[in-house]
Amino acid sequence: MNIIEHEPLARHTSWRIGGAARYYVEVTDAAHVQAALGWAAERELPVFVMGNGTNLLVRDGGFDGLVIRFVGREWSITPAPDGVTATLHLAAGAPMAGTARRVSAQGWGGLVWAEGLPGSLGGAVYGNAGCYGGDIAGVLTQAWLLVEDRVAVWANEQLDFRYRSSVLKRWPVPPSRPLVLAADLRLHHADAELLRAELAEIAAARKSKTPWGSSCGSVFKNPPPVIGADGTATAYSAGQLIERGGIKGTRIGGAEISQVHGNYIVNVDHATAADVLALIGLAQRTIRAEFGIDLELEVQVVGE
Repeated sequence: MNIIEHEPLARHTSWRIGGAARYYVEVTDAAHVQAALGWAAERELPVFVMGNGTNLLVRDGGFDGLVIRFVGREWSITPAPDGVTATLHLAAGAPMAGTARRVSAQGWGGLVWAEGLPGSLGGAVYGNAGCYGGDIAGVLTQAWLLVEDRVAVWANEQLDFRYRSSVLKRWPVPPSRPLVLAADLRLHHADAELLRAELAEIAAARKSKTPWGSSCGSVFKNPPPVIGADGTATAYSAGQLIERGGIKGTRIGGAEISQVHGNYIVNVDHATAADVLALIGLAQRTIRAEFGIDLELEVQVVGE
C-alpha cells in the first residue's frame, strides 16, 4: 500500500475544501480495503472511507486517522438470454455520470437519470442517490459489501433504501458499517439515439440550474410536505424554502449560498469549512424560524 502522510483532502472533494488526512491511501478491491483496515487497527487509528468526495465536507482540522479512498472502476455488462435486459456489474469507485453515458451509448437504458450526477457508485448506494425520476434503489439488484472481515452479497431489500438514505447510512456504529465494494444494476435494451437525446436534455437542465464554482450539489434534503389544517399537503424543496427565506446570495468568508440555486453553497473565493458550516447553520435557523421546518443535511461532515 502507498500510504501518504498529511494528504490535503481538499484535493479530493468537489468543494475543494478540507484539512489534511493524517494518513491517506487509495484502494481498488476488497483485499486492499482489508489490508488498509488492518494497518489502521494495528495503530489504533480511526478510519474514514470515501469515494469521489462529492457529497462530503471535510472540516478545516482534517481527519486524524486513515482516510481510505476506493478508486476501483471496473465494469462489465452481461446481457440476459432474452436480449432485452442486462446486468451491469460496477465497482464502487466508478463514476455514476460517466457510466450512464457509456452504457447508454451501447443501447442500454436504465441509467439516463444519472447524467451529470456527481459521485461514484459506492456513495450512490450509501445515500440512495437519485434525480430526474430515478435512483439507485430502482435499479440495484444486489451489492457486494465488506462486512467486518468478510465479503457478503446483499439483495436490494436488505439495503432498506429510503429517500436519500439506506441502512448503511443509518448504521448505528460507524466503525463497523459495511463498505460497498460493487453492485449489480438492472439495464434494459433501448434505442441509443433516443437515450442520447434524453441525456442531452438532462444535461441541459442540469446546466441551467447549476451555479458556477466548486460545490457539493444539494446541501440539504428536500423536506416532506407540510400538511395544513384542511388536510392539504404543500411541498417546497429545500432550495425554494431558502429562496423564500431571503438568504440566497448570502456570503460568509469565501462561501456563498448560490444566487442561482438556493440549495447550493459555492466555494467562490478560497472558502473554509467553517465558512460553509456557518452558512449551513444560518439556513437551518432561518427556515426553522420562518416556516417551522428543520432542514436535514444531505452532505456528510467529517473531521476535526
